[in-house]
Amino acid sequence: MNKLIPTIGIEVHIELISNAKIFSQSENSYGGLPNTKTNIIDLGYPGSLPTINKKIVEQGLKIALSLNSKINKLMTFDRKIYFYPDLSKGYQLTQRLTPIGYDGYIEIISNGKIKRINIEEMHIEEDTAKSIHENDKTLLNYNRSGIPLIEIVSKPDISNEEEAYTYLESLRLIMLYLGVSDVKIEEGSMRCDANISLKKEGSNILGTKVEIKNIGSISDVSSAISYEIKRQEVIINSGKEVISETRRWDSKTNSTIAMRIKNEESFLFFPDPDIPKIKITDEWLNNIKNNLPILPNELKNKYIEYNINDVCIKTLLQNKNLCLFYELVIKDNVNKINAANILTGDILSFLNKKNIDINETKLTVENYIKLLKALESNTISKNQAKDIIPIMMQGSDVNQIIKDKNMIQLTDDNVLRCIIIKIIEENNQSVLDYINGNDRALKHLMGMIMKETKQSANPVLAKDILIEELEKNS
Repeated sequence: MNKLIPTIGIEVHIELISNAKIFSQSENSYGGLPNTKTNIIDLGYPGSLPTINKKIVEQGLKIALSLNSKINKLMTFDRKIYFYPDLSKGYQLTQRLTPIGYDGYIEIISNGKIKRINIEEMHIEEDTAKSIHENDKTLLNYNRSGIPLIEIVSKPDISNEEEAYTYLESLRLIMLYLGVSDVKIEEGSMRCDANISLKKEGSNILGTKVEIKNIGSISDVSSAISYEIKRQEVIINSGKEVISETRRWDSKTNSTIAMRIKNEESFLFFPDPDIPKIKITDEWLNNIKNNLPILPNELKNKYIEYNINDVCIKTLLQNKNLCLFYELVIKDNVNKINAANILTGDILSFLNKKNIDINETKLTVENYIKLLKALESNTISKNQAKDIIPIMMQGSDVNQIIKDKNMIQLTDDNVLRCIIIKIIEENNQSVLDYINGNDRALKHLMGMIMKETKQSANPVLAKDILIEELEKNS
């Protein structure tokens, strides 16, 4: 039995951030009462004329440049003619002939190696109305009609569900750091379709393609692809043929469900006569290129050079505002590893418990640097820092907290030694346990020291003195 090789391509629709929609002045925002954020242009009233939102073109150029794409210097918009209730004017404005970007790529890590996922094209288009199906009726909300989208179409370079997940997560982070979209999949601002086929190993002939539409999350894309690969394998290995069809992912049953047979689609396109051609000048393009923000892959490579661990790097990158805060902190002469560890540890834990973002707290870069320097100078211990953080997040000055709570670390060798000798003399059994190789005895004695000094003893110095004194009793 020949091995079957998956071939996967992914189409991603991303809603772009702007005050107005792409071709009208209607508000571009999520939610609100149905059909209140729309006008005669969105609804396609006869005689209404669209005007292109310049900001959307600039966002499209940012995306194309960040995805290593070639740029169409002369862009047009085309009418995609088809009838469906969610498209009241009978056509969708899109870019068929002159996509804003083409021949791009993203690099991901697959099996420990860099793999390039090529991007065929990306084009700007308008969204349609939202259909709400209730029993035997369908309701339409035109608030979504005319919302700006960019569609990013990968080439069929993806080999499995893990690569699909990594590709989509990389794409999501790029959009987030560019600031062009909030990429909230649960609100529909990032929607994915996957095209999957299986071919025989060694063959250049692709298998029958099946499309899975509007998958609800990145993890669901991974699950849907995994399921669909297995479903097609069973069909092919039983001697049957895979049907070319459109399916949807059902997260309740963890399966794909047939929607319709996929006929050869032949939409009618023609250039839109109302929107003039857009010339992308070198000056315009260079200005956008020179003002691109630092992107996740660049940050990741920089953090690897700092010797920050992989988990910490991933956590930083997935929390954009936390990462941007970190970037401001490390402009000062601080320990970069400590700065990252505390941000992604105790501080992120505090934020998660409160369900807030770091920008919603009163923590300043200057105050956080004070905490780091207090730790580096052994003024306070890590345990004391944990107590300081919740107070610091409310805006209190770190140095004042240390002073008010008398938290300055005890680092006087003679004072510590006297305390430790006293504790050893009062805990003969623990001393014997340590001599007999019981490691827990050392922890117990350290706990007694920290309790006696009200957590103010420098733990590293205290442990060194404790071991030194215990060895005298061996």
